[in-house]
Amino acid sequence: MDNKNINTSSALEQDVDEIMKKYDRESNQRIWTGKARIAIKLLMALFSLWCIYVTLFATFLEEIRLTSFMGLIIIMGFLIYPAKKGEIRENHMPLYDIIIMLSGSAAFFYFTFNANNIIQQGTRFEPYQIIIGVVGIIALIELTRRCVGIPILCVALFFIIYALTFGLTNPDMFGRVRYFIRNLFYTKEGVFSTPVNVCSKFIVVFIIFGAFLERTGISNFFIQLANSVAGKYAGGPAKVAVISSALCGMVSGSSVGNTVTTGSVTIPMMKETGYKSEFAGAVEAASSTGGQIMPPIMGAAAFLMADFIGVPYSSILGRAILPALLYFTGIFITVHLEAKRLGLSGIPSEKLPHIRLLVKRLYLLIPLVMLVIWVSGNFMTMQKAASLSILLAILVSLFDKEHRITPKKCLDALEAGGKSTITVAAACGVAGIIAGSITMTGLANELINGIISIANDRLIIALFLTMLCCIVLGMGVPTTANYCIMAATCAPILIRMGVPVMAAHFFVFYFGIVADITPPVALAAYAGSAIAKSNPMKTAFTASRLAIAVFIVPYVFCFDPSLLLIDTTPLKVVQIVITSLIGIFGISSGLEGYLKCQMPVLIRIILIVGGLFLIIPSLITDVIGIGLILAGYLYQMRAASQLEKSNS
Repeated sequence: MDNKNINTSSALEQDVDEIMKKYDRESNQRIWTGKARIAIKLLMALFSLWCIYVTLFATFLEEIRLTSFMGLIIIMGFLIYPAKKGEIRENHMPLYDIIIMLSGSAAFFYFTFNANNIIQQGTRFEPYQIIIGVVGIIALIELTRRCVGIPILCVALFFIIYALTFGLTNPDMFGRVRYFIRNLFYTKEGVFSTPVNVCSKFIVVFIIFGAFLERTGISNFFIQLANSVAGKYAGGPAKVAVISSALCGMVSGSSVGNTVTTGSVTIPMMKETGYKSEFAGAVEAASSTGGQIMPPIMGAAAFLMADFIGVPYSSILGRAILPALLYFTGIFITVHLEAKRLGLSGIPSEKLPHIRLLVKRLYLLIPLVMLVIWVSGNFMTMQKAASLSILLAILVSLFDKEHRITPKKCLDALEAGGKSTITVAAACGVAGIIAGSITMTGLANELINGIISIANDRLIIALFLTMLCCIVLGMGVPTTANYCIMAATCAPILIRMGVPVMAAHFFVFYFGIVADITPPVALAAYAGSAIAKSNPMKTAFTASRLAIAVFIVPYVFCFDPSLLLIDTTPLKVVQIVITSLIGIFGISSGLEGYLKCQMPVLIRIILIVGGLFLIIPSLITDVIGIGLILAGYLYQMRAASQLEKSNS
């Protein structure tokens, strides 16, 4: 029996690795062994320590910090990621990779060591400097292809081609190229704009913190905590998946990565309980994607949003709580109704972890809690708070022999932090290229004017068109780069339409993230389906249905920013939360087609329409919406009662 369990566990781990390599570009890495492995491990760890030192203590020019950061990213990126999938030769790096790595990093380091002279040059750039810029950009694009994927490059190449053919007005082709490369590579309007600046200053330290936090065993603690809280109720494993994936996804910052890691535990549990394969994979994908909007970490995008909008991080954190609550409530309602419809039970009490044992491990939350307190209370800078939280994570791990962070584990965490930074930094660099191309050509204004013209001052149409833009542009793009693209292209549309800046940025962020579960490029849903062994497209559509709240809540806070605690009163917040919850309940139950018993089509339509009425924040629509949902609910109660009598 033991050998069977070991074989099953090994097979599951192999499946997880294969799924990660298929759907998560970060998992396709070179194989280094022996002394080469040790050397690269030390390089990654030293990079992490260097990033912490620079962000805390460095006083040199910002251009030096940014260019040296990206130069090191190029070196590490090409050492880790091969040109194509399936590279299995150990300790092998082709000559062309070495050439690209050295020439690409040299281009960034050229800027590092000549920063003062380049800044003073103004617009006078020699042809060789333009060539250096081209080499640096090509190396960055190639690294992004390897570790992030094709979708973001398709977006970037579209804007680059547009800029060089139509967008820039200089009639001389070399003149256009010189102006374009100068702006992208030698100013803060391209590669070294806000995304890379925030990545090198804030995000990298939080990524390292997340690596240390994971080694304390907090992911396992979150799963056990979710089991203890919700496991015993109807369809318990699915509810466990919702809670644990929200908590783990918040820290991991990757929809696909979290779907695979926590899903390898939760999806088999859901299937064993009685959920269909498509539903099990969809629950995990929708919940893991929702982890990106879960405060306090929000997949690191919260730091970018704070910088873009110009508000404290604590302001973003506070305003994200209610929308995240509504999102997961919507999934939870659907999961519960599906369990009732199928007549599923919970996990037997003898298999659940005892709450008293979990209470003893609450100390694992201390680093996360202190991080929030330090940052939200403005006691210190974000990077200092994250650095101190790393020390706290090491300290609390000492109380657990199994997860104690030894010097070796500390080195592993620093290495993991350095590796994870590569993908985020590369994506942020390309996002800067996209934003720079849009700014240079004025394309953003044309897009804004086009959508406003089509909308004809009707906000609902502008929101719908912007939603479509966000979903299309966000397909297959990591969280941080995703938000950068949305902030540059789509947020200004809503701001021009009169939506508050904060609400506009939250709107585009939410719909950029939901691309991970929206067909046709629903990477998180496809990863979930691979574990569940279900139909990928059915899983993606089911995940979209489960995450219906994310298609509703952004509209709510654009029509009435009270949900984001903007210009409101406590009474108004309570009112909008209640109506939103009722609306989500109506839509979720209508889409599920079950409430105490199977629903007729007409009742499903009534509940969905009632929920949609509650999107528009006015007394009349609220009354109509609540009336429709109440009528549908009462009809179902009566139908269930009659069914029970007839069966008895």
